[in-house]
Amino acid sequence: MKQSEIKELSVTELQERLSEVKKSYSDLKMAHTISPLENPIQLRSLRRTVARIATELTKRELQ
Repeated sequence: MKQSEIKELSVTELQERLSEVKKSYSDLKMAHTISPLENPIQLRSLRRTVARIATELTKRELQ
């Protein structure tokens, strides 16, 4: 998910998306623990997406 897409979402949508992405990251990480993923770069991209969304939420709370 790109930063421009994240900025367009509302706070409630961001919170929902954050929980979805965290769950998919957790599931993917567990699957990678059991057997190696075909594309382990997915873990990095999901982790960075979580950080982007969390940063945007924090930024909006401070304003």
